[in-house]
Amino acid sequence: MTKREGGFFTLTASGGLMPQEEMLEVAKTNKQLFIGIPKECTLQENRVALVPEAVARLVNNGHHVIIETEAGKGAHYEDRDFSEAGAKIAYSTKEVYEADIIIKVDPPSLEEIEYMKPGQCIISALQLSVHPENYLKQLLKKKVTAIAVDFIRGRDGGYPFVRSMSEIAGNTVILIAAEYLSNVNKGKGLMLGGVLGVPPTEVVILGAGTVGEYAARAAIGLGASVKVFDNSLQKLSRLQNDIGQRLYTSTIHPDVLAGALKQADVAIGAIRSKKGRAPILVTEQMIRDMKFGSVVIDVCIDQGGCFETSEVTNHAKPTFNKYGVVHYCVPNIASRVAQTASMALSNIFSPMMLEMADQGGLNSMIRTHEGLRNGVYTYNGSVTNEYLAKTFDLPFKDLNLLLAAW
Repeated sequence: MTKREGGFFTLTASGGLMPQEEMLEVAKTNKQLFIGIPKECTLQENRVALVPEAVARLVNNGHHVIIETEAGKGAHYEDRDFSEAGAKIAYSTKEVYEADIIIKVDPPSLEEIEYMKPGQCIISALQLSVHPENYLKQLLKKKVTAIAVDFIRGRDGGYPFVRSMSEIAGNTVILIAAEYLSNVNKGKGLMLGGVLGVPPTEVVILGAGTVGEYAARAAIGLGASVKVFDNSLQKLSRLQNDIGQRLYTSTIHPDVLAGALKQADVAIGAIRSKKGRAPILVTEQMIRDMKFGSVVIDVCIDQGGCFETSEVTNHAKPTFNKYGVVHYCVPNIASRVAQTASMALSNIFSPMMLEMADQGGLNSMIRTHEGLRNGVYTYNGSVTNEYLAKTFDLPFKDLNLLLAAW
């Protein structure tokens, strides 16, 4: 066999001359994004979606960022910081809404919805299920794509926004409890934790999720005695494994919980509901039986709260006293540490925008990123979230079918 014949045979055997699909090189299309960041208009919302460092990163990658004047003031960022990072400063909310992609922390107001334009994308913690039906209809009328950041799943299957804000809330509630136990805030004069020869403070945590885990870590780190209650044995087991030490855990039995609360100096409610109102786990009588001067922090107050005596408060007047028990029921606890929370948000939004640009824009990324699709509530004016459609009795459209037709 000649060398040429041998080469032909080798090529044929390897399948080189067999009929194959045409292999075309697929080049990434880097799309230039136009991103708008309005000033948050919700009461005492101090966070901002992107910090100056994140803005600089986006601008250096060829994207345009416009931010409303004083949008970063609550997190102690000046307009100058954003301007030096390459952002354009807008002096009206309407000007910001000229951008193609709007990034916010809280849901847009009805006035902001009026500024929206067809084909625009808004990414924020939308909470559409708790708004009146008219709110959603106004959003649909604008034919925008609305993405709930708290429902976007990461590549690992988790929810990065929820986890990040929960970590902050879990750490912060223990610091808040320490403040209200001290004499400075007319508390009992207790140090949260313990010192040699003095019994440690007792902390009861309802919920073994992310908030509960980080609250337990912080309390244990200070030397407190911690008891965690949850009806999920899997969550309790995971929390104990993640913390790396044995601690008191229990499923929620009313008598056992009542006994623990009688001894508690601090009680933290962090059990959320997947849909609707948070379950009331602590009755008014249980609060009556708690020690005078003890502190209750209801992290799930935005879902109605899990303490029967809870009432919504705010950062200006965060507490009230009932039956001698201090109640702290501020919904947006992460806003209390706005700069830290803003940096954490930037760590979510900034990579998302860069990936979106690499994918060739919003539509391309929705097609390829299953986690992002999970957060799409409306797409070009159609409801793509089945639960939302059922809640408001609106027609539901499958996002995959809409993408195929787009």
